[in-house]
Amino acid sequence: MNINSIKRRTLLGAGLAGASMLAMPAVLRAQDKSLKVGVYGGYFKDSFDKNIFREFTKATGIAVESVAEPTGEAWLVQLEQAARAGQAPADVSMMSQVAMLKGQATDLWTPIDVAKIKNSSNLLDRFVNKYPDGRVAGIGAVSWYITLVTNTDVYKEAPTSWSAFWDPANADKLGLLALVSNSFLLEVTAKTFMGGTNALDSEEGILKAFEKLAEVKPNVRLWYRDEAQFEQALKSGEIPMGQYYHDVTGLAAADGHPVRSTFPKEGGIQDSGCWALSRASQKTEEAHIFIDYMCQSSIQATLSRKVGTAPTVKRESTDLTDKEFAAVSSDIEPIVPRYDLYQTKSDWLNQKWTELIVG
Repeated sequence: MNINSIKRRTLLGAGLAGASMLAMPAVLRAQDKSLKVGVYGGYFKDSFDKNIFREFTKATGIAVESVAEPTGEAWLVQLEQAARAGQAPADVSMMSQVAMLKGQATDLWTPIDVAKIKNSSNLLDRFVNKYPDGRVAGIGAVSWYITLVTNTDVYKEAPTSWSAFWDPANADKLGLLALVSNSFLLEVTAKTFMGGTNALDSEEGILKAFEKLAEVKPNVRLWYRDEAQFEQALKSGEIPMGQYYHDVTGLAAADGHPVRSTFPKEGGIQDSGCWALSRASQKTEEAHIFIDYMCQSSIQATLSRKVGTAPTVKRESTDLTDKEFAAVSSDIEPIVPRYDLYQTKSDWLNQKWTELIVG
């Protein structure tokens, strides 16, 4: 189960999703009101079909046809090409934050009328994605955390800070994500040593962060692209420390493996996906009803329980118990990735990452 539960994220990084479509029940096919919704494939789509979309149709009478999205960027390209032809492969799609910004550049997203999203009042501000002129481009769908993970046989005490990655005592013990754009280690460096991610506002600041991050290299055993490979090595103690997904680590611990996930004092890394409406869609009314439904605190709590995502709404608006909330989230202020940099400086960042960090 724990391998499958990360399928929602591989779309944002490396990408793994089928292109299957859910056949709609005959009774719904006859209805006028329908909506095509793009979600990440595999376990994630299955969970939405089973736990969310059926209930939405019952509540609203709007039939949902769920579409398995390919990799974040590939889906963005498909949506843009289709929109130029006046078509929408999906009306509403779950998009990565970088894809949201790239879609903004071509006015791909129909602005969302927040007045029609009455449940948006509970959303955390960081989950409202806006065009530069203030129009709302997307609304937070789900979020999840990357945290500091350790093998409990090797580390009897949990580390309290990301600075543990730099500790010489941890030479050759770390497993870290292999890409600048999915590890968010520049942000971790800036928050831990440079006063916050605003330090990355200039190229000079980014280069200083790269220099500091380069100091972790002697401690890194594995720069991983294959999440399953690191997960195995963490469980066995072969690579006893690193960064990984909080919910998946919790599932492994619940299965009896000697692993723990820690939210460092500087915060876990919170990544997320947005609901966005293609400008080619003719289903604006249905889309607003859908997004409003998904913003309900009760639905966000269901997603936490059934899919393992962190709520995009204020914690106190949900009925999650302390244990249920801790399984997916934390009250510590998170490190929010600088998605703007991965849109505007992508090539330069990748080049420096290869030169200075993983090369």
